[in-house]
Amino acid sequence: MLGTIVNTGCIIAGSVVGSLLKKGLGEKYQSVLYNAMGLASLALGASTFTQNIPKSQFPVLFILSLAIGGVIGTAIDLDGKTKALIARRGGEGLANGLISACLLFCVGTFSIVGPIMSATTGDNTFLYTNATLDLVTSMVFAATYGIGMIFSAAVLFCWQGMFYLLGKFAAQSALLQGTMINELSIVGGILIISSGLSLLKVKDCKTLNYLPALLIPPLWFIISGLLKI
Repeated sequence: MLGTIVNTGCIIAGSVVGSLLKKGLGEKYQSVLYNAMGLASLALGASTFTQNIPKSQFPVLFILSLAIGGVIGTAIDLDGKTKALIARRGGEGLANGLISACLLFCVGTFSIVGPIMSATTGDNTFLYTNATLDLVTSMVFAATYGIGMIFSAAVLFCWQGMFYLLGKFAAQSALLQGTMINELSIVGGILIISSGLSLLKVKDCKTLNYLPALLIPPLWFIISGLLKI
C-alpha cells in the first residue's frame, strides 16, 4: 500500500499548495485554468479511449455499460444528489471540479494497474509515476476550485485500495490479465470526456449518472466466468 499512500499524500499536498496559489489569482486567470482543466480532460479522455478500444475483445460492452449505467444513475439521480451535497459546501464550481478530478485521478492505467502490481510484485513504479502527475494536476485543480479538492485524495485512496485488495486475493482472475482493465478504461475514458465537456460548459452530460457504468465490465466478467461464456 506504500505506493497508494504516497499517491494520496501527493494529492493532499498539491491541493494545499494550489489553494494557497488561488488567493493570488485574479478572476481572469482562474477562468483560464478552468478552461485548461476542461481541455485537459477532453484530451486525456480521448487518449484513454483511443488507446484501449482497438484492444477490446468486446467492442459493444462499453455501449451497454454506458446505457445500463446511465439508466441506473438517472433513476437514483446520482449526479443531482452528489452535486447538491458538494455545492452546499463549496458551490457548483467545486462540485464539477471535484467530479472531474476524481475521474482523472482514478480512471487510468496507472491508477488501476499500479495497485495491482504493488500487491502482486511489490513494484510501486506505476504508482510513484502517477503520484507525480497527480501532484501537479491537484495543484492546478485546487488553484482553480480551492481546498475542497483535497477530498479527491480520499476517493483515490479507496479506489486504489480496492484494486490492491483484488490483487492480493485474485491473482489469476481475468481482471489481472488485462482484459477487464482494458474494458474498464474504455468506459472511463468516455466519462472523462463527458466531464471535460461539463467543465467547458459545452454540454452538461450529468457525468455522475453514468458512474455505475464502471460496474458493468466487472459484472460481465464475473457472470461470463461463471457461465463459461
